[in-house]
Amino acid sequence: MQLEELHWFVVLAETEHVTEAATELRITQPTLSRALARLEGEFGAPLFDRVHRRLRLNPYGEVVLEHARRSLAEMRSAHERIAALRDPDRGTVRLAFLHSLASWFVPDALRRFRFEAPQVDFALYQGAGHDLTRRVLDGQADLAITAPRPGGAEFGWRVLYVEQLCLALPRGHRFAGRARLRLSEVAGEPFIALGEGFGLRQLTDELCARDGIHPQIRFEAAEIPTMEGLVAAGFGVAVVPVPRPGRGEPTAVYVPLSDAQAKRQIGLAWASDRQLPPPAKRFADFLR
Repeated sequence: MQLEELHWFVVLAETEHVTEAATELRITQPTLSRALARLEGEFGAPLFDRVHRRLRLNPYGEVVLEHARRSLAEMRSAHERIAALRDPDRGTVRLAFLHSLASWFVPDALRRFRFEAPQVDFALYQGAGHDLTRRVLDGQADLAITAPRPGGAEFGWRVLYVEQLCLALPRGHRFAGRARLRLSEVAGEPFIALGEGFGLRQLTDELCARDGIHPQIRFEAAEIPTMEGLVAAGFGVAVVPVPRPGRGEPTAVYVPLSDAQAKRQIGLAWASDRQLPPPAKRFADFLR
């Protein structure tokens, strides 16, 4: 089994279309079809279900895709580690981070690090927490700046800082002047939240459960600024991190929560069973 053909399989699995995959890979369709037939022959099982004119990855294919991504990532990591050993001041850090850190923490950390290591490059990915941890396990990212702490012994973890959580309210809300609030006091109001699988949504669900409420989710957003904007427009209330000075929605009010557990740990995650490439380890040590 050749690494090149594993790469072809990954692209085919992501596009689910032979013509599109062949075009992206700049090979002919018959070449790609023959490579797929060889791969399926090696595993003794079909890896795709043929649905109309498209392919759909089946359970056998999902297993192969998981390991193919890891194999390709391991070889890419080997190339990067050898390159870094040959020239320790160069290399690439594959960094994944949360949407909510894209406007200040990550850019600031990168700016400061590049003063120290100007020839180290970065391959960046921005997404939700569950996407970041998947990329770390698949080997597509060396490091992830995420929250909350990912479960399982397969992750290494270091806390970078802690955010307090608060309740965002529209200006003019009856509780806008309060010093603190319990979530149970707004139990009957519509909530704006992140979608299922987002780390902040997980924390919000835990806080609501601890306060004994089952919030009515009016809208599931993909980013915190969207939540805050909808709150300011009067569509509901939302649990969000306390904004940094000069940030946040100017027409929303942010009231701290009474629950002492209303906090979000932002930390650095990596695969505990895989040695970090030298540039990634250097960046991780820098963040310490």
